[in-house]
Amino acid sequence: MLTSKLFDHTILKADATKEQVAKICDEALEHNFASVCVNQYYTAFVAEKLKGSDVDVCTVVGFPLGMMSTKAKCFETEMAILDGATEIDMVINVGALKDKDYAFVLEDIKKVKEACTDKAILKVIIEACLLTDEEKVKACELSKEAGADFVKTSTGFSTGGAKVEDVRLMRQTVGPNVGVKASGGIRDKKTAEAMVEAGANRLGTSATVEIIK
Repeated sequence: MLTSKLFDHTILKADATKEQVAKICDEALEHNFASVCVNQYYTAFVAEKLKGSDVDVCTVVGFPLGMMSTKAKCFETEMAILDGATEIDMVINVGALKDKDYAFVLEDIKKVKEACTDKAILKVIIEACLLTDEEKVKACELSKEAGADFVKTSTGFSTGGAKVEDVRLMRQTVGPNVGVKASGGIRDKKTAEAMVEAGANRLGTSATVEIIK
């Protein structure tokens, strides 16, 4: 069964206007979604709009490519939290993972987790569409080792979005105590239900209202 708290109501497009973000916030408050997920620029605005509610403020970090320095990701995380973010969705360095530089990938996630302190939970976007199954497993293992609260399938800005088989593999890898967020291309109730059945306990989508209705 789909409940409102499964959903991160999301608007991450480059041309998102303040009016559009405000509408997303109003919808999230009306339906009591888990969070509103935005780019850093809108974090403070969203935090003010959601003030006093139990809808969280989710900010993406290192988005959408994940290829900036760890220090830059940490600074972005710290600024997001100062602006009111209570959830951070970071993108891993996919190139480093493919190079099998696992020490770097682990440290990259660890440092962002440390920057979250106890003020925000961390979701790690592995960009599954760019990875082999072996790489997906490794990314999830490193995320879990680094202390991530969730692993997340996709940015929604690469070559593909969430797939049921990826969600299932991610859930099998991280076990029951780490969250799995499916994101990217979830546009209808049937797809959302399939993701939950496969093991997702958070869904990121901009079609949230249509799905929940």
